[in-house]
Amino acid sequence: MNRQRRAVYPGTFDPITNGHLDIIHRALAVFDCVTVAVISNPAKKALLALPERMALIRRVTHGLRGVEVASFDGLLVDFLRTVRGDVVIRGLRAISDFEYEFQMALMNRRLNRHAETVFMMPDEKYTYLSSSLVKEVVRFGGQVRGLVTPPVERVLKEKFRKAVYF
Repeated sequence: MNRQRRAVYPGTFDPITNGHLDIIHRALAVFDCVTVAVISNPAKKALLALPERMALIRRVTHGLRGVEVASFDGLLVDFLRTVRGDVVIRGLRAISDFEYEFQMALMNRRLNRHAETVFMMPDEKYTYLSSSLVKEVVRFGGQVRGLVTPPVERVLKEKFRKAVYF
């Protein structure tokens, strides 16, 4: 019996955007299983708590065969081994993403010579999209329909409605 090819798509996903979903769909066209690996990084101040991010990802990927959601902290290469992943998926929106992602891919390979990275480009309509940009737009009352799913938009609006700024 052949082992399924598993890709790991790591990120903070704070929040998951339609650009992230586009990459997940593209990865599913190539791999049997995609583990969306949500980074638990205390050094980064996330708007959404880790359980909230994971719940949103599960909600918006519900029904996508082959998608799993997990969290990790520490080194990505260790997580890759833990889930028996074959490859790391990274999305590239613009050339400016490449230098950082290239360095990370080479470091991962240095730490685990079997760690391969596949770079995927999202649909052109998402090349400018980032979680940070989405949060900024919602924070100031702008419209993000089409950039995130309706459940994500609702959660963000609720978060910012409750936020107090000084």
